[in-house]
Amino acid sequence: MAEFSLPANSVVKKGTDFKASDGVKNIKRFIVYRYDPSTGENPYTDTYEVDMDTCGPMVLDGLLKIKDQMDSSLSLRRSCREGICGSCSMNIDGANTLACTMAISDIKGDVKVYPLPHQPVVKDLVSDLTNFYAQYASVEPWMKTDTATPPDRERLQSKEDREKLDGLYECILCACCSTSCPSYWWNSDRYLGPAALLNAYRWIVDTRDEATGDRLDDLEDPFKLYRCHTIMNCAKVCPKGLNPAKAIAETKKLLVQRKV
Repeated sequence: MAEFSLPANSVVKKGTDFKASDGVKNIKRFIVYRYDPSTGENPYTDTYEVDMDTCGPMVLDGLLKIKDQMDSSLSLRRSCREGICGSCSMNIDGANTLACTMAISDIKGDVKVYPLPHQPVVKDLVSDLTNFYAQYASVEPWMKTDTATPPDRERLQSKEDREKLDGLYECILCACCSTSCPSYWWNSDRYLGPAALLNAYRWIVDTRDEATGDRLDDLEDPFKLYRCHTIMNCAKVCPKGLNPAKAIAETKKLLVQRKV
C-alpha cells in the first residue's frame, strides 16, 4: 500500500496537501514551511499526513520520512540524530529546538515546523547562519596564552577550576538561543547574542587562559554585551539545558568588579 496519495494527474505545487492512503489510521499531520528565494515567490506551507505506524518517534524521523517517501524537494539540515551536532535546529510547535530530540508524541495537534526565526532562509527549513558563526569566531573561542607550553605535560587545572566550565563547554552552537532572543532579532548586526557570549565567558573563566583582560576589553561595548535584557528565552529553549543569560550576567559582573 502506498504511504500517501494525491489525486490522479495532479501536479505538486505550493500549498499542496499530501494525503495518507485510504486505510491508514494512525496519522499525524505535519505543516511545514516552504520557501525558495531563487523563485521569487512568497513563502507558503505544505501539509503532509504521515503514517506513524511506519515512522520513528522524533520530529526528525517524520521530516526524513516526508523527504524520502513523499516530497524529495524538502530541504533541511541534519547529521548526528542524537542532540550533539546541532544541525537540525528549527522552530517546532512554536519553540526553537532540535528536531532529533523532539518527540512527536509530545506535540498536541498538528506538527508545525518552521526554520529558526529572524534569520535569512537558504531554502525551506535551512537558515543562513553565516552571521551567527562569524560572531562566534569573533570572541576567539580558543585558549590564548603568553607563557610557554610545559614541555613535559599539559596545562594543569584544579578540579574546582574545571568545574567552573560546567554549563558552558557543552554548547553545540545550534543557534536555538540566539534566534529566540528579541534583542538579537533587533540588533544582530552588533549584539553578539547568547551563544557567542556564553562561549566568550567559557574562556574568560578558564584559569588556563591568559587573555582575560583582553577578552573583557573586547566585550565592553554598548551593543556587543549590554543589549541583553535577561528575557531568559535563551535558557528556556536551550536543548542542552544551559543558561546563557547567567553567563552574560557574570561577564557584566566581572566588568564592574575590575573597575572597583
